[in-house]
Amino acid sequence: MSDDNNKIYTAKLESLIDLAQILGQQNDYEEVLRLVAEKASNLVNSDASLIMMINPKTWNTIKTIYNKRNVGDVKNNVVHTNISGWVILNDTSLLSPDIQSDSRFRTKLFDKVKAKSAICVPFRVEKIIIGTLLLLNNSGNCSFTEYDLSLIEKFSAVVSPFLHSTQSIAQYFITPLPQEALLKKYEAHGLLGKSKKFIQLLQTIESAARCDVRVLLDGQSGTGKELIAKAIHQYSYRNHQKFVAIDCGAIPANLIESELFGHIKGAFTGANFSRKGLLEEANGGTFFMDEINNLPMELQAKLLRFLQENEIRPIGSNETCKVDVRIIAASSVSLKQLVEEQKFREDLFYRLYVYPISVPSLNERCEDIPLLASYFLKKYSVEQKKKIEMFHEEILDFLKNHSWSGNIRELENFVERLVTLAPPEMKVIDASILPTDFREEWQKVEAISPKYDTSNSLEENLLDYEIKLIRKVLIECKWNQSKAARRLNISEHTIRYKMNKLGITKSEK
Repeated sequence: MSDDNNKIYTAKLESLIDLAQILGQQNDYEEVLRLVAEKASNLVNSDASLIMMINPKTWNTIKTIYNKRNVGDVKNNVVHTNISGWVILNDTSLLSPDIQSDSRFRTKLFDKVKAKSAICVPFRVEKIIIGTLLLLNNSGNCSFTEYDLSLIEKFSAVVSPFLHSTQSIAQYFITPLPQEALLKKYEAHGLLGKSKKFIQLLQTIESAARCDVRVLLDGQSGTGKELIAKAIHQYSYRNHQKFVAIDCGAIPANLIESELFGHIKGAFTGANFSRKGLLEEANGGTFFMDEINNLPMELQAKLLRFLQENEIRPIGSNETCKVDVRIIAASSVSLKQLVEEQKFREDLFYRLYVYPISVPSLNERCEDIPLLASYFLKKYSVEQKKKIEMFHEEILDFLKNHSWSGNIRELENFVERLVTLAPPEMKVIDASILPTDFREEWQKVEAISPKYDTSNSLEENLLDYEIKLIRKVLIECKWNQSKAARRLNISEHTIRYKMNKLGITKSEK
């Protein structure tokens, strides 16, 4: 191959890598098929491309996508049915420089077809055909060559896993459960809430549970990612097998390889017996990798190989064994950002980024706080044999307004602490038992919280609330009237008028 041809070939292979990155970010089945058909045509300059996805068990056609340029209204059904059918039946690729005279097909079969030359390759996942890619050139163009076939076969190998994943996902986006039924279903797994963001999260979990693809959970620490992973496993077809979890940040780097892949006796000092790795332990089930962002670089390469081959080799062994496991990974920091910083392998990221789920922080779903707090209150009251029945309304307001940087885990720990501090006969948690480290914040909230006097009129109570709200915002903005007006969504003229009318001055503390 000449230098020029080498450069062209390299450029085309690089374009395949670019395509893989694009497909890794797509969950829309139609869009993935369209991109693949378009890119295939561009690679070998074909006049038309046709993708046919099939059910591997029945060979029934599931979906077809057609991308054409200059072939006109040809009898495409005749072409793709016969050529794609031949490829599926013979389990091999096809190159036909002239389909009109190709002896593999019945004479005059393609007489009414404008296309002259054809390439057809199978899409395979683990040696099973899931579809075909057919490329056509009309009589005015050059015939396809062995070089074109080689390139398209490589193209097929790159895109097949993405087609399989998105096909699985698309297959299971069915009519969602009614909202109440959905909330009740996941409440049993400790997933509680009623906010819009939480319901959207449950709908995503529901879809992920039905399709057997890799899931990447992205969310802050303490948002319940392991509970989500367990729920996905519980409602998947793998639920009769094990759910195995590992925290990649909690195990020393020199031990994590043995934890994942296992070792044989004598593999290293202290290896007095052979031990199965967690991946093998989870065979047939689900393997949850929490804080995968902490996985050392050298192990990222080994995990990537496992995801590609579905094989593990214990430390010290020369033998490999097949493992069928669904990977659910989670990270509390952005893996995309780590990829940009070259702290996480890009190829591994795209292997994991098949079905991404963004888990909202507790501050993004603050209307769920009373429900979660009441759940934890009941749990720890029973555990500690207390008689507590509820929170005082002012405590619930405090919980909703507090910034929970540790998310649900921090809220749970705080409620457990309140239950521990409560006297044996207390039935309603109130401000009297707030820990000292929260009292200053409580006093600030108390200072600006409206106190409603039922003996006063509605107008008087609203006026009192308005004064306290404007004063609070002014204090937070260091008495910058322009800034405070923007926060309150009113004009500077209006805030000055209200300050004068309501007697709000900086001297007041």
